[in-house]
Formats: sequence, structure tokens, C-alpha cells
Amino acid sequence: MTTYLVQGNDPVLRDREVQRLVQRLLGKGDHEFALDDHTMAARRRSGTDADTATTDNDEDDRGGDGSVELPAFAAVVNALQSPPFMTPCRVVVVREIGNIVADQSRWIAEWIADPLPDVHLVLVSGGGRTPGALDKAAKAHAEVVAPATEKTTDVLARELKDANLRLPAEAVSRVAAHLGDDAARVPELVDLLQSTYGEDSVLDLEAVESYLGELGTAGRFDLTNAIDRGDVPAALEVLHRLLTATSASQPRPFHPLQIMATLVYHYQRLLRLDDPAVVTREQAADALGMRSAGGARFPLEAARRLGTDGLREAMGLLAAAELDLRGAHGLDERTVMDVLVARLAAMNRRATRR
Repeated sequence: MTTYLVQGNDPVLRDREVQRLVQRLLGKGDHEFALDDHTMAARRRSGTDADTATTDNDEDDRGGDGSVELPAFAAVVNALQSPPFMTPCRVVVVREIGNIVADQSRWIAEWIADPLPDVHLVLVSGGGRTPGALDKAAKAHAEVVAPATEKTTDVLARELKDANLRLPAEAVSRVAAHLGDDAARVPELVDLLQSTYGEDSVLDLEAVESYLGELGTAGRFDLTNAIDRGDVPAALEVLHRLLTATSASQPRPFHPLQIMATLVYHYQRLLRLDDPAVVTREQAADALGMRSAGGARFPLEAARRLGTDGLREAMGLLAAAELDLRGAHGLDERTVMDVLVARLAAMNRRATRR
């Protein structure tokens, strides 16, 4: 295989796959001579499709030492047309391929169909939608590479195995709980542990805990799950993560109104199941427009647990909180969301006990 397409939603985990792929292709070879790594800059936004990337103009760019630096795409073309020098093969990495414009896309697509021997092209997604010609050529001729998983616990297990480190179950659980959905921080954490304690180390919770750093991000549906369980402390912790934590895949904290929209959507789904005609999981899945009846189990149980009165109370709490978020009583947004989430979770806890 000559061409590879690296995909993935999380940019950090995607780059990790690029590193593994380059290592596989070059082995112990000299990366300085064999590797060309380029990032395509974002296009100018002038309203036309004919704009080229900001760095691809007719003028040479001068490096800090006075040397001439080729524009990104010109450097890619030069690398793909140059045979390996002093190495068995050459690897050309092109990142943010969504920033490639149409004519550049066609040129690379033609190269993919008729590549230069001993030159490997690694295309890395990002920057937007991949141009049509390049996307078609990649699907026809490229090997697709992507993270096997972006779930924190799975990424942690793989990174620990690669680093020859072992953690007890309590330490694994602590790391996963602390990082939440921010799986992109796992490789850096494991690299730090490996450099500190060395390979083949068996680490305990105390050894790991001091390197965890800030709390990781959480998913919005982690919040509704904690509320449905009636777990007030867990629901508040997830809420605080949503309002404050960021990651590579979630560069900005959620706004309270975004969280409110998630909660409203969740309870509107439960309202659809508050129907005497909805008895089985299959009927619940049909009412929610779900393909699998298995996924309808938890919302059906939540709707039954709260009942009509409980759902009416929840919708009342949501309506009052939204008015407060819009300034009805002068409360700050954090307080409004804390009170709302605590009340919703406590209501589920009382319903469970009943």
C-alpha cells in the first residue's frame, strides 16, 4: 500500500495514529531524511471557491535563517515527485486535507492513482470536508487508519500495554473517572508515567494520582444518566465539568443554555413514553424512533419510575430554570444550573425509593 488515510474525531488520538503509522512505515530508518510532514493552511474566506490556502501564493516565504521556504502545497508536490534519498523509502504526511482546494485535490488524486515507487503518502483528515476528487481517490486506493476506539478506558488499556506499564484496577478506575471523556490526555499521561517510573513498572494509585492534573471533560448524556440514577453528587460533578472543562475535541465549555437544551430534549423523550399504549421495549423504541429495542430500556424505565406526576414536575423545574437563566430573578447561571440538576436528580432518587 502506498497511500494511507488517517481519520478520527479527536485530533490528538488521530495524530497518535499518524505517529504509529509513520513508525511502522519507516521503522528504525532516519526520519530526518525520509519524512516530509506538511499541514495545509486554512483557505481565505472571501466567498468564492477559487481561493487558495493562505500560504500558497506566488511569493516565496523566508525562514528565520533567510532560507526560502516553499508554500505548503508546492512542498508536498516536490516531496511526492522526489525519490527517496539515502533511505529505502520516503513518507509524505499531509495534514488538514479538508483545506486542500479543488485543483490541488485533483493533482494529488492523479498521483494516488499512479504513485512514485517507494514513496508513501499519509493523508490526515481535518480542516473540513475532503474535496471530492481526493475523497474518491482515497476511498479507491488508500488504506484507512483510525483509532480503534476513543473511549477513555480503552485508550488507557492500549497505551499502558504499549508502554509496558501495569496499574491496579482501582488506579485504572481513578484515571478514567478523573479524565472523563477527555481520552486525548491519556497518551500524554502514560508517556509521563513511563518516563518517570520506567518500563515494566507496576504503579499504585498513589503513584498515579499526583500526575492526573485537571478534571477532564464529560459528555452531556453523562449528565442525564447521573440524573436518572438519582445520584446527586455525580450529576453535579458532571455539570461542573461541562461548564468549565475543555479538551481538544471540546475547545469551549458548554453554555448553560446548551445544557438546558440537552435536559429538555431528554425529558421530552421520556414524555413520549408516558403513554398507556407504550408497554414493551419495542414499542418504546418505535415511539422514540430508535432502531434497536435494547437502547429503549433505560428511557422506558426512567419514564415509568417518574410517572406522569414526576414528568410534569420535571418539566416545571426546567421551565422555571430557563426563565431564571434569562434573568427572571437575577440569579447567576451557575446557581440556577446547580439547583436544577440537584432537584432533578433528587426527584429520581425519591422515585427509585418509592
